[in-house]
Amino acid sequence: MATIVNTTEEEPMLAVVRFTAELAWADAGPEVADPEVTRLCLEAQEHILAGRWLDMASLMLASADLLLTSPSRVPDKDLECILSVICSLVTKAGSEDQALQITDLICAKLTQQPDDKPALRLKVLFSLYNLLPSPYGKAFVYKKALKLATAGKVAECIIPSFKNIDSFVSEWGIGNLEQRELYLAIARILKNHKGTTKEYFNFLNKYLATLKGSDDESATIGDAKEEAVAAIIEFVKSSTLFQCDLLNMPAVAQLENDEKYQLVYELLKIFLTKRLDSYLEFQTANSALLKDYGLVHEECITKMRLMSLLDLSSHCSGEIPYSAVTSALQINDDEVEQWIVKAIAFKILDCRIDQLNQTVIVSRHTERIFGMPQWQGLRTKLGVWRGNVASAINTIQANKVADEGTQGMQGLMIR
Repeated sequence: MATIVNTTEEEPMLAVVRFTAELAWADAGPEVADPEVTRLCLEAQEHILAGRWLDMASLMLASADLLLTSPSRVPDKDLECILSVICSLVTKAGSEDQALQITDLICAKLTQQPDDKPALRLKVLFSLYNLLPSPYGKAFVYKKALKLATAGKVAECIIPSFKNIDSFVSEWGIGNLEQRELYLAIARILKNHKGTTKEYFNFLNKYLATLKGSDDESATIGDAKEEAVAAIIEFVKSSTLFQCDLLNMPAVAQLENDEKYQLVYELLKIFLTKRLDSYLEFQTANSALLKDYGLVHEECITKMRLMSLLDLSSHCSGEIPYSAVTSALQINDDEVEQWIVKAIAFKILDCRIDQLNQTVIVSRHTERIFGMPQWQGLRTKLGVWRGNVASAINTIQANKVADEGTQGMQGLMIR
């Protein structure tokens, strides 16, 4: 009994096979081309009938190879349409494993020549990503897209997606090792892209945080020294970053005893735990090192003055005398208010200035390091706040009951 298969142009897959086959054999003449085109179309029909979607993907990709290697022969819109039809095969696969095999074939083909229309190839990869139901498949395609964007020098096409990485990682359910590889790949893309300094620092932090310091990671941590140094330098250079957890990370802590990078670690420690006088002493002895890493002394002084102001705030009982500010920041009396205003503008200090008593009254300040002690302190404050709220609610309820009782007594007396 014969089975009827739709072979009209309305069948997208057969249309793609026919179009690409005709293009591939166009120069051979009709005597040679027509039989080959017919053969490929019949083969495609057989695959569709049997549900052999992996074989269909191989056939379509082989037929479309000419378009990928010589895309100028086909307009970009047509090429994108053809590749999208091929990507749609993952939705027809009979199992997740088969969908992943098809995905692997498509990704291999699209990433073969990354410098040839990379933006178009990347767009198709994202279409493939959206078609996949499997979290593992999505993670696989995204990593391929990262490599393509890097090799094809089209980072601007994938950087906007980085803001969603946390939700992606949660959706994919990938482990610590895969997260580490992902964050490092993203950090390397951002490193060479202008205007993404803050994002670069954030992903360096994410990468370094995945290195826990266990025995089985000792070799890996050793390989992360360059990234640890890069994160330190980015923090010191930044005029807007005043808090980080780098000192608490094993990948950074290893630098303390490293002959090559020991001074870089010491510099970080100064910025996070000490004041301006310590920095000036370090700079006098290591000015060449600062220049080697592109650090500008005047900019470092500016940041260390603000860091010193935060250190004063953390050790005061809510009030800082002007004299303490002038001493710690090494400034004149008439410059105190200027630096207080600067700290307020950076949103690292909430305070008011008592000019009459020459004091700064601090209500909140940024912690330079936010590690376990800071979390414990926050927990204590939240506990006190919760207790105060509960006490206030109990008082309000008690007063309400008393008022209702008083009103009831007044009603009885009136009667």
